[in-house]
Amino acid sequence: MHLVIYGPEGSGKGTQAKLLSDKLGIPIYTAGDLVRWSATNDEGYIGDLARKVLGEGTYLSDTEMCQLLEAKIKKSDAQGGFILDGFPRSLAQAQFIMKLSEKLNFHIDRVIYLKLGSKDSILRLVKRKRKLYSTSNILHDDPERIKKRLKIYKALEKELLDFYKKKNLLLEIDGSRTIEEVHSDIVSGLRIYKG
Repeated sequence: MHLVIYGPEGSGKGTQAKLLSDKLGIPIYTAGDLVRWSATNDEGYIGDLARKVLGEGTYLSDTEMCQLLEAKIKKSDAQGGFILDGFPRSLAQAQFIMKLSEKLNFHIDRVIYLKLGSKDSILRLVKRKRKLYSTSNILHDDPERIKKRLKIYKALEKELLDFYKKKNLLLEIDGSRTIEEVHSDIVSGLRIYKG
C-alpha cells in the first residue's frame, strides 16, 4: 500500500504514520526528517539549502525536495509500499509523485488528510521543542517560526486538496481528537483489518 498523510504541522501525521507503518509493515518517508538529515549530514548544495531554509523557518523548494524524495523511494525497502509524511506540500510536488509513480510502477492508494486548525497546531508544536537540526541550538518550533510555516502551508492547501479530491483519493479525518480515535477512523477509512 502507498499512502500520503497530509495536514498542517502538529496534526499528528508522524504519530499516525508510525501506527500505520507498524500495522502494515511498510516504511515511512518524512519530508522534515529528510531535510533535517541533509542539514546535518550533507556538506554539498542540498545540505546548504536545507540549513538555510531551516534557519529561515521556511521549506525546501519543490525541486530539491523532489530530488531527496525520489532518491529515498528508489531504495529497495520502498518496493512493497510506503507512507509519505509531509510530502507533497504543493501541487507541483503532488504532480511529481504522480509522474514518479508511473515511472516506478506504483500508485498512491489514499491521501489521508488530517484536519486541524492553526491554533491547535501552534499549541501542539510549541510543546515539541524540536531543534532546527541535531547540531543546532535554535528551536524549530518557536511560535513565530510555526506561524510562518503554517502561513505557507495554508497558501498551498486548497489546490492540493482539490487535486486529490478530483482523483478520488482523499480520506478526510478530524485530527483534533485523540490519537486512538484518529487512528480508528483511518483504519476504517482504509478498510484495514483492525486486529
